Amino acid sequence: MSALLGYSLCLGATLIVIAGDFVLKSAVDKGHALHSPSVFLGCVLYAASAAGWFLAMRHVSLAQTGVASALFTLMALVTMGVVLFGEKLALREVFGIAMAVGSMLLMARVA
Repeated sequence: MSALLGYSLCLGATLIVIAGDFVLKSAVDKGHALHSPSVFLGCVLYAASAAGWFLAMRHVSLAQTGVASALFTLMALVTMGVVLFGEKLALREVFGIAMAVGSMLLMARVA
């Protein structure tokens, strides 16, 4: 149960980082200054994700956290690309995603 909580916290922290990336990228694209509210919001989101990582690492190892972060980021970005930008996945990319999921399963520790 503890590992499941840890992975859930990793997922939450990853989604917060991605939201921060989106806010900062939007601020850059709109020409906002470094001291703009958008940049401040992006920094706040990054700080919130750090708290999420701290809590996640109480339940899973650093290696597990790293694999979970990479997998969750991959899945979120692939989903955004397909859903929001109409990108197509090649068979090779589908296999890559399957291998990423496999690596997380191999890194998972069963209590």
